[in-house]
Amino acid sequence: MANLLVVDDDPDIRELIAFYLKDEGFQVFEAGNGRAAVQQTRKRKIDLAVIDIMMPEMDGWALCRLMKEEHPDMPILMVSAKNETPHKIKGLQLGADDYVVKPFDPLELVARVRTLLRRYRIQASMIIEAGDLLLDKNRYELVWKDKREPLPLKEFDLLFKLAGSPGKIFTRYQLIEQIWGLEYEGDERTVDVHIKRLRERLAELDDCPVSIVTKRGLGYKLEIGG
Repeated sequence: MANLLVVDDDPDIRELIAFYLKDEGFQVFEAGNGRAAVQQTRKRKIDLAVIDIMMPEMDGWALCRLMKEEHPDMPILMVSAKNETPHKIKGLQLGADDYVVKPFDPLELVARVRTLLRRYRIQASMIIEAGDLLLDKNRYELVWKDKREPLPLKEFDLLFKLAGSPGKIFTRYQLIEQIWGLEYEGDERTVDVHIKRLRERLAELDDCPVSIVTKRGLGYKLEIGG
């Protein structure tokens, strides 16, 4: 079941959109402004966001830009009362994947959501290959030879991030920010704990070519060898 986020300062519109999306079997979360939406995306996995443009505190333009910076693989469907071409172009330039104008047919919106989710699963990097090791984000599983091992969410996201840029050094702060979110209040050493667990898992795989290397004073990177 996909997790969708509906962001609009009009509770009636949120209720309308949520009603039709829930009727299609989606799990729907709501936010009344951009800042509340950011909090939602940082505490749970959101598969797609439907966001209004004209909102208090943080408008849809700023929200779209921030969401794409923090969650580049998350599709965004923008909803606006403005039908001018420049507004559509601006939304698409900021990273929006589709654009719907109010008043809209709720069934058309649902169809667009389904199309975006299909496109997302086809185009997004849901599977990363690190040597012969595969990371399947559809199932949050590590695949090695004929073995599939499900990983806890944060461990998977951490390994997925490192494997997406092999050889690149990530600081603890960068990993905290991108995996746990900006509002995380715990100790940065939680990264070390998760790295330790991942190393133990990788060590259990026969002839696994992947290793996580510590760069003292800098952070961590993933290396693929032999």
